[in-house]
Parts: sequence; C-alpha cells; structure tokens
Amino acid sequence: MAGPIPQRFLDDLLARVDIVDVVGERVQLKKAGRNHAGLCPFHQEKSPSFTVSQDKQFYHCFGCGAHGNALRFLMEYDNLRFPEAVEQLASRLGLEVPREGQDDPRAQARERQRREGVNLLELATRFFRERLTMSEGRAGREYLERRGLSPDVLRDFAIGYAPDGWEALRRHLHDQGINDAVQVEYGLLVQREDSGRVYDRFRDRVMFPIRDWKGRTLGFGGRVLGDAKPKYLNSPETPVFHKGRELYGLHEARQANRRLERLLVVEGYMDVVALAQFDIRNACATLGTSVTEEHVQRLFRLVGEVVFCFDGDAAGRQAARRALEAVLPQMIDGRQVRFLFLPDGEDPDSLVRREGTQAFRDRITCAMPLSEFLFEQAAEGRDLQRIEERERFASTVLAALKRLPEGVLKSLLLGELSKRTGIEQARFTALMADAPAGAAEAAGEPAEPATGPMAPVSQPRPRLAGALSMLDRVLQLLVHEPTLVERLPDELDWCTEGDGDGVLCREVIELLRAGRYRSPQVLLAHFHGTREGQHLEALARRELLIPRDARATEIDGLVAHFRRRRSRQTPESEYAALLAKERGGERLSREEKQRLMELLMSLNR
Repeated sequence: MAGPIPQRFLDDLLARVDIVDVVGERVQLKKAGRNHAGLCPFHQEKSPSFTVSQDKQFYHCFGCGAHGNALRFLMEYDNLRFPEAVEQLASRLGLEVPREGQDDPRAQARERQRREGVNLLELATRFFRERLTMSEGRAGREYLERRGLSPDVLRDFAIGYAPDGWEALRRHLHDQGINDAVQVEYGLLVQREDSGRVYDRFRDRVMFPIRDWKGRTLGFGGRVLGDAKPKYLNSPETPVFHKGRELYGLHEARQANRRLERLLVVEGYMDVVALAQFDIRNACATLGTSVTEEHVQRLFRLVGEVVFCFDGDAAGRQAARRALEAVLPQMIDGRQVRFLFLPDGEDPDSLVRREGTQAFRDRITCAMPLSEFLFEQAAEGRDLQRIEERERFASTVLAALKRLPEGVLKSLLLGELSKRTGIEQARFTALMADAPAGAAEAAGEPAEPATGPMAPVSQPRPRLAGALSMLDRVLQLLVHEPTLVERLPDELDWCTEGDGDGVLCREVIELLRAGRYRSPQVLLAHFHGTREGQHLEALARRELLIPRDARATEIDGLVAHFRRRRSRQTPESEYAALLAKERGGERLSREEKQRLMELLMSLNR
C-alpha cells in the first residue's frame, strides 16, 4: 500500500474543488436561494429534501440525514474507498496525489506494483479484444456469431477471446514490462505450488471484462467454447476484484441508460449480453455468488426498483430465498423488489430469443412482488387449515419482518399477516416488541437457529450485517444525531451494563452530556483506534433509515422498551445475574453494587 495522503493536501483539495460541480454531475440540482436543491440520491423521495451549499461546501438531506463534503459524496454515491475518491477529485484539478513516505524505496516499489496491476488489466482487455479479430480468434468469433451477438454489443461489452495457448497473454504482458508476480497477483496467471510453473489462467475462452463504474477492468469472466470444465471461469479475488461486491454489466447498463429506474439481476454473463442484444439494457449479473447485502446496497444507490430473475427450479428458488435475506434490511419505504421465475429449462438468454423483447419485458412487469414471495415461501409445504401449521407460518413471517426497517411496508405486511391468520395486528406488533431481532445477542446469549423456508441459508452474519440489536439502534441514533441525548432520562437504570453494549452506551451518553461531543466526527474521534470505535464507526457508516422527524419518538420508544423489560425481570433473577457477574470476576459498577444491596435487603425481608 502507498503511504497516507498528507492532511495539508486534503485541505487544499477540498478548498479548490466546488461541491456543486461534483454533485451536479450526478444529481439534477436547482438553485434555491443561496443553496442548490434536488432529489436525494441516497433514498427514494418525490419532493426535494437534498441541499448542497456552495458557501459551506457541504451537502445535507433532511429526509435521510446523509451529509458530508465532496469526498464523502463520492465515496457514498460512487461506492469508492477514500483513496479512490481523493484520486478522482485530484484528477479533476490535474493534481497528483502525494503520499507520505514516498522517498522510501519500499513504498515506491509497492506503489509502482499497484499501478502496474491496474494498468495490466486494461492491457489484458485490449489483448483479448485484438485476438478476437485475428486469425487465432476464429473459434471465438464463430461461437459469438452462433449466439447472434452483433458487433455493437461486442464493442459495448468489450468482449474478447483468450487464445488456446499456455503463455500467449504472459508473453504479451512481458513485452510491456509487466513481470509474472504482478500478473499472478491480479489473477491473469496461475502459479503451481508444486513446480512453481506459471501459465495463463484463461485459455480458449470468450472473455467478458468485469468493469467498475468508470469502465476500468477489475477482473474477467471466461466462457469455454467446448466441453471443458468449468464452463465459466472467473478471476480470483485480487486487490481490486471482489466477487461478493461487483456486478457484471452494471457499467454498461449505466452507459445505456443515464436515468436508470429499474435493474434486472440475472445469473450469467451471456444472459446480460443476450438481453442487451434484444435491447434490454438494464440487466446485470452476480459473479457466481449469491446476492449479498453489498450487492443490494449498490443496486439501490442507482435505482428504486430491483427485479431478481431466477430459474423456476429448486435451485432457483433457493437462490431467491438468499436474495430475499439480503434485501430485507435494505427495504426502506419507496424501494421495490420483485422476483421473476422462468419456465423450466429456460434462462434469460434462451427465453428472450424464443419469445422476443416485448414478451420478456412483460414478464418483468408482471414479476412477483416481494410481499407475495415472502408469504408464498412461508406457506410452502404447510396446511394452513391446521392451527399448528398456521402458527409456524406466522412465526416464519414475523422472523423475516423483524429484519425490515420500520416503515409503511412493515406495517402493511403485518396487516396482511393479520388477515391471513385471523390474529389481530396489535398482537403481532406486541410480539415483535417483546422479542426484537438481535435481543438475544444483545443480552450476551446465543440466538437459537431459525428453521423453515425463511431461515437464513448462509453462514451466521458478522455483527451489524443484518438487523441491529436494540442497544445498537440507540447507539446509531446518538452517533448520527448527538442532540438526541437531551431526550434521555437522567437516570440510566434502563441501560444496564450487563446488556451487551450497555457499558459503551453509558459512556457515549455521559460524553454527550458533558457538552464536548456535539458532532458525530468528534465523538468518533474520542474512540478512534479502539474496538468500541470500530463498532461506532460501523454504525455511523450504516444508513439511518428513520426519518429525522421520527427519531425522537424512536429513541423514546427504545428507552420505554428497556424499562418494560427490566420491570418484568423478577428480583430473584436480577439478583442472581448480578451475583453471577461478581463471582465470575467482573467488576460491578457503583450503580450495580447499590442495586445488588437493594435486592439483597428486599429478598431477606
């Protein structure tokens, strides 16, 4: 890695760039007094609540709370890492980004290798495209002609051909001064561990470059021409390519539709390209992985509606369930998700060729809404005339709804569940309040694994990947809007230190009350470099889905929940818990010691 970017350069860069120009290239802005206004690009809205201040060089959304400077905007909107956002801003001004420690020969070597890596992927793309037009690419051209792809589509997707040789690309890149080590690191060469031999990873394959938002190649997918296995071969994980994050065809979809409103997610390269051939230019594909939350976040940054397209067989239904799990935490009001299941034996490539463009578009329009798919999966294999089966159906749906953000969609789904089960909606609401998602984890207890068709099918998620615990929701509100501390009661008896992040929550509240930490940045700086700081930063990065005018009510409700939970706890169980904590070697706080004495006296009466 290159050294850190000097702070003086960042200050100078932000002073010289105009945030209105940066944001205006991506969001349609109108002058509104001294500021500019437009529709927020970070959540779906019909009336503008997103403002950009030229005087303060700052943007802010009064709907979702998104805010920051030009660097923050590029990082959030274009999904860039901090160094990439700095590079992009600097390039606008014709500046080269300096790095501390650049006089260090080792730092220079690392930076040179990084630049070689980015450059070699572009060189490889050019090499594959050239080979497709040459005599050695005849087999590739014939394959693409049989698939009915036009020259325009081949050009737009930069499709090429990897020759049937062991060292064709390697020798070409050697001539460009790029050594084997960099080619191996970026996935173009394979190195055998036993013999040390290196050779081209992609041979005799049609090549599909996987590109970022700027059209720069990050990796490749190769489709075999014959019967060799695997049929599709992807680049491995590299410093710039991560399969669980990238989507094939997203760059091309944005190029073809500057005002995208809907994206269709399919399962293969050829599906994307074939749909483009039939003028369906809003498709993208996962790269041999299940749909992840990072995929979903990236999709919703661009559009308000996502349609997932799967085969209609058991494997397709399983993939759809995984997609549903990834989607649920992102479903703030205004977003729409639907599921399109294809007839048996068909994929998008074959179906669009058989039915034509309009028929396939009609299928997309009529795809199954998320709500219908959710209830269908929960009811699968169950006789809802039986009380026990109806209970399992309701429990399965409730488990999914706990992962939804608060909003109109969640309320409507609870109402529909009430209609289908005959149980009052208020009862379901109470059940969800009594057993919130993540409550077991917050109390330091392992959650029981869910079962049934809506149970998570992937490995357990890392913390903060899914629904937040109740204490995390309090912390997230305070990190995003520190002035909410004024809503909290003077006594912190509701925030017990035995509840997961209770100690951290108390410390954050005390710091905010001290009056020195009124901005999220200063609060995060206090915890910088600690595990607690990493946790708070993750909460700060996570989108706050609660509208600004509802946040005070939300934090009041959370405190009321903790107080209700504590009031239901018997004195005996509370005493046993505190005593076990002390005997286990943990140090009790002053409040806990006082509470322990009160409980001891009351139990001995």
